[in-house]
Amino acid sequence: MKIAILSQDANLYSTRRLKEAGEQRGHEMHVIDYVRCYMNITSHKPMVIYGGQPLEGFDAIIPRIGASQTFYGTAVVRQFEMMGVFTPSDSQAIARSRDKLRCLQLLAREGIGLPVTGFAHSTKDIEGLINIVGARPW
Repeated sequence: MKIAILSQDANLYSTRRLKEAGEQRGHEMHVIDYVRCYMNITSHKPMVIYGGQPLEGFDAIIPRIGASQTFYGTAVVRQFEMMGVFTPSDSQAIARSRDKLRCLQLLAREGIGLPVTGFAHSTKDIEGLINIVGARPW
């Protein structure tokens, strides 16, 4: 298989180990700095371009998207998804994982046990929020 690891730093231990493990299993591994990718947004032939060359023929990508680059990184992952390339961590999952409130809401909806958690926009509602959670944090 031809696999791209989307990572800003090929020298990171985790990126190096993923590349080594893939190569040991006979895969063709490429580390791509996703922030240097650009995209052709089209319905007929969506494309990701890197170093002036289209990234074609990839069977899978492994996203290693940094928190500070979530918006652009997930856009690149989405483009690969549009091209039919498999990813174990899809763009929506990456975006949701970076949104703590959304994660808690999804876990709660599925009945996963969570600590008592409150959320409000305004400090004017603080007394109501304290009543919901049961006590002030110390």
